[in-house]
Amino acid sequence: MSTHHATPAAGRTRVQQAALAVGAVFLLVGVLGFIPGVTTDYDTMEFAEHHSEAKLLGVFQVSILHNIVHLLFGLAGIAMARAASTARTFLIGGGVIYLILWIYGLIIDHDSAANFVPVNTADNWLHFVLGVGMIALGVLLTRRTAPTAR
Repeated sequence: MSTHHATPAAGRTRVQQAALAVGAVFLLVGVLGFIPGVTTDYDTMEFAEHHSEAKLLGVFQVSILHNIVHLLFGLAGIAMARAASTARTFLIGGGVIYLILWIYGLIIDHDSAANFVPVNTADNWLHFVLGVGMIALGVLLTRRTAPTAR
């Protein structure tokens, strides 16, 4: 029995659909990070340092580098959604990256040069939720199920 559960209508497995959706959201967030109004204090945006006071939706601290990372992550998710195995890798690997970023954000001084991404408390907890959620999608959507008796 297939472990990736293809859906006949779309021709994609559930894990591929999830990776495509997550990738599309990251791509959208990356674009929105460059739109004044959606990103507050846009005029203070820096390339890569904690002095950037620009905030996506007025909450999540962003910089040019932060937005570029979102764009690249989104493109990676869309590209990796082409096959179930790479979609799973994107979700689980990306989830691990976000959990590492969450830990990094917790241990650095947000007012120091180490906060080059930059991140704030809202970013940190969003990274935690993204990490756990992406890993859960990657694992749960590709777990083996026992064949049913006929």
